[in-house]
Amino acid sequence: MTATIQGIGIIGCGLIGTKRARSLPSSCRLIAVHDTNRASAETLISEIGSGEVVDSIDEVIRDERIDVVIVATAHSSLASIALGAVENGKHVLIEKPGARNADELSAVKIAAEISGRRVRVGFNHRFHPAMLLAHKLINSGAYGDLLWIRGRYGHGGRIGYDREWRAIKDVSGGGELLDQGSHLIDLTRFFFGDVSMTYAHLTTAFWDMEVEDNAFLQLQPECGGTAWLHASWTEWKNTFSLEITLKTAKIDISGLGGSYGRESLTLYEMQPEMGPPPSQTWSWEEGDRSWDLEMEDVLADVHGAKSVGATIDDALATLDIIGKAYAS
Repeated sequence: MTATIQGIGIIGCGLIGTKRARSLPSSCRLIAVHDTNRASAETLISEIGSGEVVDSIDEVIRDERIDVVIVATAHSSLASIALGAVENGKHVLIEKPGARNADELSAVKIAAEISGRRVRVGFNHRFHPAMLLAHKLINSGAYGDLLWIRGRYGHGGRIGYDREWRAIKDVSGGGELLDQGSHLIDLTRFFFGDVSMTYAHLTTAFWDMEVEDNAFLQLQPECGGTAWLHASWTEWKNTFSLEITLKTAKIDISGLGGSYGRESLTLYEMQPEMGPPPSQTWSWEEGDRSWDLEMEDVLADVHGAKSVGATIDDALATLDIIGKAYAS
C-alpha cells in the first residue's frame, strides 16, 4: 500500500462515527467532521486531537484534502450523503446496512461505477477473529459441504428505545431485521456465497413501535444447506450465537466481546466411528479490533489490494433479502 497519507472526513459523530475515528491507522489524517449535533462533533475532535468541525455536509464532501468519507448517520441519510461524496470524487465507507433499501443504494453503485470511486459498507462483524477463523476453516474444504446454520443475535434495548430513531420507519427503513439481522445475513453470505429467502416471519412482540422487534428468516445458500436466523430486540441478555454444521464438523461461535460475552469458537470434528467428537476452542479476550481491521481493509481496496470486507454488491444482496422479507 502507498505511504501517502489519506485524508478522512466523517459525517455522523455518534457512537459509530466515533468508533470509526478511533480506528483510523497512522496512514490516515482526520481532516473534517460534521454532525447535526455540533456538540457530538466537537467531542469527537477533542478526543482524536486532529481535524475540524464544519457546519455542513458539503464542506466535507467537497474538501479537496479528503480522499475517503465515512458516513455514519441514521439510515435515512446514508445513501444520499454517500451519493454526494462519490459524485465529488471521494471513496466512501457507508455504515451498514448502507441504506434503507436496495433502491437507495443502487443509485450510489451507479455513481461509483461512473466515477471509478470505491464504496464499501461497514459490516465489521466479518473482521471479528472468530469469523475470520470460521471463514478459513470453511474454505479449507476439510469438512465438506454445509448442512445448516443456526444464528441468533439480539439485545433488549433500553428505557425509551421505542422512541429512538431506529423505531421510526421513515428514518430507519425497518427494525431489528435491518439492524442486527443484516449482520447475520451478511455473515451467511460471507461464509457461503449467494442465498435466497425461503421463509420470513416478522413481529413486534414487545416494543410499542411501528417496526419489527423480532425477525425470523430461513435462507437457502446456492451451495446447499439451510440457514435459520433470529434477530431480536427482546433478548434481554445481549446474545450472539452462530452455529455452522458442515458434513464432518460443527463450528460453534458465541459472544462478540463486551456485553455480548467473551468471543469464542469451538470446532467439533466428527470421527469415522461417530460418537462424541473431540473439540478445540479458541477464545479472544482482547478488545474489539474489527473496526481497525475493517478500516485497513477499506484502504487496501482503495489502493487496489485484496480485501475481504463487504462491497456495495454485498450490501445490495443483503438489502434485497431484507426487502423480500418486508414484502412478505
